Amino acid sequence: MTSEPVPCALPRFPHDFVWGVSTSAAQIEGAVAEDGRGRSAWDVFAAEAGRIKDGSDPWVATGHYHRYREDVGLLKELGVGAYRFSVAWPRVVPDGSGPVNKAGLDFYDRLVDALLAAGVAPVPTLFHWDTPQALEEDGGWLVRDTAEKFAAYADVVAERLGDRVKRWITLNEPAELTLLGYGLGQHAPGRQLLFEALPAAHHQLLGHGLALQALRARGATNIGIANSHGPTWTASASEADTAAADLYDLLLNRLFAEPVLLGRYPDEELAALLPGPVAEDLKVIAQPLDWYGINYYQPTLVGAPGAEGTGAADFGGIQLPPELPFAPQEIEGYPRTDFGWPVVPEALTELLVSFQERYGDRLPPVVITENGCSYEGIEDAERIAFLDGHLRALHAAMAAGVEVRGYFVWSLLDNFEWAEGYARRFGLVHVDFATLERTPKASFRWLRDALREQARG
Repeated sequence: MTSEPVPCALPRFPHDFVWGVSTSAAQIEGAVAEDGRGRSAWDVFAAEAGRIKDGSDPWVATGHYHRYREDVGLLKELGVGAYRFSVAWPRVVPDGSGPVNKAGLDFYDRLVDALLAAGVAPVPTLFHWDTPQALEEDGGWLVRDTAEKFAAYADVVAERLGDRVKRWITLNEPAELTLLGYGLGQHAPGRQLLFEALPAAHHQLLGHGLALQALRARGATNIGIANSHGPTWTASASEADTAAADLYDLLLNRLFAEPVLLGRYPDEELAALLPGPVAEDLKVIAQPLDWYGINYYQPTLVGAPGAEGTGAADFGGIQLPPELPFAPQEIEGYPRTDFGWPVVPEALTELLVSFQERYGDRLPPVVITENGCSYEGIEDAERIAFLDGHLRALHAAMAAGVEVRGYFVWSLLDNFEWAEGYARRFGLVHVDFATLERTPKASFRWLRDALREQARG
């Protein structure tokens, strides 16, 4: 795909709309064995031969742990009002519970102060997949105890940073950790449990609710979750394809939205498979949020496995096993990113309007907590076109009545892209992974100019 640069004349967004960018600790910090940080499940996973496609590891990543001031300077130059980062649980509580690592908390303390000095609001995510390995060895998110220890860790972070942090995120994308980490084994911790991974979904959601309680007890008043969602398109009107698409949508969208928004699981048979006092847990999970975060990248076309025209059973570059009762298919007729994902801005409008129709007044204000694309090159006209199209689609959803209060680009920096290693570049800023030199891309300059235009009113 090639595109000419797009002018910055975006539709006008509200004056109090939050503009931001996102990162995660495991993908940018590096320094995995420094200053008392414990091992994470991703450290162990990446050390196993064949787990990371390009044979790389996150030991250095972008070097953000030592270069955070430079990165804060980039945020200031970009002109965003907020920065979504994640706190590494094993950097703060190395074994997941027990002694707190003061040096780890000190790092986030310095980061928050630097952000505030630059006029950028800190928005920490408390968990972005880097489970402390000590907890993983005790069962990880398959066991209830991890949710309780997560809440205790959340309290530690809130006690230290809560006087300056005004907006919090509990979890990032529990659906992906459940499916890819525990179900298919393609991400850490590398388990292949298929539907027996469902306890990890419930315990993450319970951890969200318990952490929300801990944050509220520390006086936090602006809390959300970052769930991944995308429209599910049905491959055909056949009964088999419709049933397969409905199940996929239930497992990847409704399973994670409805406990939080409605206080129930979308299917009674599914709920019966989950551990613990589910009805009581749902009261914790469904405590009111101040806003609901959505990470959007693409729609998914789904049909029955083995159906004619099924095509590649692919989920974000990961091959799905044939025994699953649904099969994602190729979406034709749209440009693709370098990751092979279809670029469908209008599906963001569709997603948000459908959420408003489905959940009504149970849906709090929405924040797009991730949206971005992987393209090579520094003169990245394709990324500019992607952002322009998705921001227009977001504005269309707002015009249709969906209350959206913010938008965070994924990502500030090229980084360690999980099982892909360093082969995918999502950043507004190019990183030379040999020297760690940062170079703002054309998309960085485009967004900077667009935000300046928005600020002019």
